[in-house]
Amino acid sequence: MTGPSTQLLIDGALVPGGRGTFATVNPATEETLGQAADADGADLDRAVAAARNAFDSTDWCRDTALRVHCLRQLRDALGDEIEALREITIAEAGAPRMLTYGGQLQTPVDDLAFPADTAERYSWAVDLGVAAPLGITTRRTIVREPFGVVGAITPWNFPHQVSLAKIGPALAAGNTVVLKPAPDTPWCAAEVGRIIAEKTDFPPGVINIVTAADHRIGARLAEDARVDAVSFTGSTATGRSVMTAAAATIKKVFLELGGKSAFVVLDDADLGAACTAAARTVTTHAGQGCALTTRLVVPRERYGDAVDAVVAAMSAIPFGDPSDPKTLCGPLISARQRDRVQYYLDLAITEGGAFGCGGGRPGWADRGFYIEPTVIAGLTNDARAAREEIFGPVLVVLAHDGDSDAVRIANDSPYGLSGTVFGADEQRATRVAARLRAGTINVNGGMWYSADVPFGGYKQSGIGREMGLAGFEEYLETKVVATAVGTGRQR
Repeated sequence: MTGPSTQLLIDGALVPGGRGTFATVNPATEETLGQAADADGADLDRAVAAARNAFDSTDWCRDTALRVHCLRQLRDALGDEIEALREITIAEAGAPRMLTYGGQLQTPVDDLAFPADTAERYSWAVDLGVAAPLGITTRRTIVREPFGVVGAITPWNFPHQVSLAKIGPALAAGNTVVLKPAPDTPWCAAEVGRIIAEKTDFPPGVINIVTAADHRIGARLAEDARVDAVSFTGSTATGRSVMTAAAATIKKVFLELGGKSAFVVLDDADLGAACTAAARTVTTHAGQGCALTTRLVVPRERYGDAVDAVVAAMSAIPFGDPSDPKTLCGPLISARQRDRVQYYLDLAITEGGAFGCGGGRPGWADRGFYIEPTVIAGLTNDARAAREEIFGPVLVVLAHDGDSDAVRIANDSPYGLSGTVFGADEQRATRVAARLRAGTINVNGGMWYSADVPFGGYKQSGIGREMGLAGFEEYLETKVVATAVGTGRQR
């Protein structure tokens, strides 16, 4: 494959990285695809300075029409190159081709319309009218304004979805942005930078994209006093580090972190349908999704049948080459991630678990970072394999003793990102869903993922919301202007 140009986007220009280049690898074949620009600290400094200047010295933050225009240009320009972006995403992220027609690529590009439309119709100022607090006749106005410079740090698992879900609302709200993508998927971000530079009217410095092999570049972005807010998606452990780095300057922090979400099956549910849905969910993109349900919580009296059903469903999942249109479960992103998943699989056995299917690398994969779709039975919720985020195609089946016990197990987690409830009685299932401490809940297959729906978690799954009106307003400050009435000349 001929890769994108090895350049950063800084202050409106495509420039080489200060540390030269670094390799990007195809996780399905372990072959080097090509090179990406490798930024150093000086590159990051110039990117932050450009974003700071664009916010402080231009009309970007006040020109809503320009912001809407540029975002719509970007949506159209990405759409024009969608097929090339698709091939890059499959090759670099190991994303199954079928997923690029949805959340891996096409949907987030289309969803750029939402922040543009929201900015266009948003009430930037709300008049509270005249009142006399403390006896002073006053007109009060609530004004919403951008923070300033936003540092966006994004992961490798859904590189387009997460990046566009951050830069879209941040820019629409009037902020300027420095985007630091994961080193595993630099081309996905670099192509967006090239398209911005070549095909849109974004003013210099408004959006900067800095690819780097060094994770420390992202940490420096969180620490920089010139950055007013940080939006981070990734592991909970790294989220803690970002929060600590940002604390020194008391900057706004948005965190979308890990999950160990529960799929609760009630005793009246269609067990086969529930287990099929659970198997397809946990194997999507090889289980590399923070909101995927990785604990299947089933009635104890139906435990054996549930294990058999989910093993049958998991064994039928299309697994292998991500370029194949039929594949749902492709490779993991790297050897490091494959080894991490294998560690948890080995740990599950030492904790008393047993594999219903899977458990390691497939026999046919002499190359590629593959792990078989795996079902683990025989554990309780206190096992590490049932509590810690694995980020692979691994489903742990747990037994519950009724609705309240199922809720207890589901909520017995440091995470609270998502969840699912299946039951024949919709009202009962909805009551159970209401008791789950998580940010998004699917009842009987309902779909919460949409541009107009806020996404985020409870507990150690994060702070704040992405997407929807709530996600747009994450990038806005609130100002109150109180003007005494009758004390000045009217014009």
